[in-house]
Amino acid sequence: MHKLNLHQAFKKLPTLETASIIAAVLIWETIFLALPQTLRESFPDPVSVANAFWRLCTIGDINKNTLLVHSFASLSRLILGFAIAVLTGFPLGLLMSLKASVYRIFKPLVEILRPIPPIAWIPLAIILFQITYGPLFIIWLGAFFPILLNTIAGVRRTSPILVDVAKTFGADEKQTASKVIIPSALPEVLTGLRIGLGVGWMSIIAAEMIGASSPFGQGPQGLGYIIFNYWMSGLIAPVVAGMIAIGLIAYVINEIFLQIEKHLFKWRKEVKA
Repeated sequence: MHKLNLHQAFKKLPTLETASIIAAVLIWETIFLALPQTLRESFPDPVSVANAFWRLCTIGDINKNTLLVHSFASLSRLILGFAIAVLTGFPLGLLMSLKASVYRIFKPLVEILRPIPPIAWIPLAIILFQITYGPLFIIWLGAFFPILLNTIAGVRRTSPILVDVAKTFGADEKQTASKVIIPSALPEVLTGLRIGLGVGWMSIIAAEMIGASSPFGQGPQGLGYIIFNYWMSGLIAPVVAGMIAIGLIAYVINEIFLQIEKHLFKWRKEVKA
């Protein structure tokens, strides 16, 4: 019994996850040491990146904005743009999946605009919405289509038997949609939200490289801004530090969504990715 408890405790430890990170750092250091001396000056090693990360966290950039301030600025844009995407993508997805006429009206527009990368919209976004609000449009664009398409897919995968049973018991169209169709589609919708948030996060970082004006008057703010700014200055270690911050935040966001999904849909097979 004691051995079994030890085995279970060992399984709960993030051993493999930690080992993979350590292995990645070792491979990184090995590649750095194998480079010619001329290339080492421009290719950062793990120690220099760790120092740059710590400096950004404690001292900040040239405007004295720390990594936390830049992260908060990017996350604020992400939350606002993502909220707009949810408020537009989810209702439109319901209408397109429930009303054939609405689907026929919007399908050509969706299929034409959907393949265009959000990054391609950056020049127009800056012109139309200026530097302050242009990134919000980019994140809305990145998150909108995954939410829309997954909502449509979730509604269409609702079992016709459930709909027929609801109608048999006297449910009207609105009751059927609210009590049967939407709850059945929620797993797909939540997956669309998770994908949309990830695409939106990548999109907003790219948008901030072009424009990241702060509404608080404290200089440009955002993780994309510091990456672009240090890259233009020829300082690569802070660039990689910003990249690591982006990855860590994305990892935390994804884990939060997975935990929400596990809590809401305990009856489903556990989602691990």
